[in-house]
Amino acid sequence: MASTHPEFLAHCVDLLEALGTVRPRRMFGGHGLYVDELFVALIIRDTLYLKADDETRGRFEAAGCQPFDYARRDGQRTVLAYWTAPQEAMESPALMLPWARLAMASALRAANGKRPKAARRAAARPRQPAAARGKAGA
Repeated sequence: MASTHPEFLAHCVDLLEALGTVRPRRMFGGHGLYVDELFVALIIRDTLYLKADDETRGRFEAAGCQPFDYARRDGQRTVLAYWTAPQEAMESPALMLPWARLAMASALRAANGKRPKAARRAAARPRQPAAARGKAGA
């Protein structure tokens, strides 16, 4: 997979900085872009994809944006919840801001829907029957 050109990465960071400090991180053969530790965008092959969800996907579709997808080893296609930014939004931070806000809102909803790590770990641990727990303390 082709890597992201440093100039394109810097441009995308500039476009999203109205949301806050943008932190790029290498991933998926490209970069993930985080704002306040929320994963709001993905850059693959010099294309910016913004986070979307059920509430925002229609706006991206209406603007002619395309979802990020890839072929798995078994030949099936996987579609992620990231959509290309509208071409005109790539021209300036002011034009990107409404789309960046949609991505941030989607990322916030996704983060709020997840259980904290400690709760996920506790749920993954096998539970002992109550009788067994009582005997351990006796």
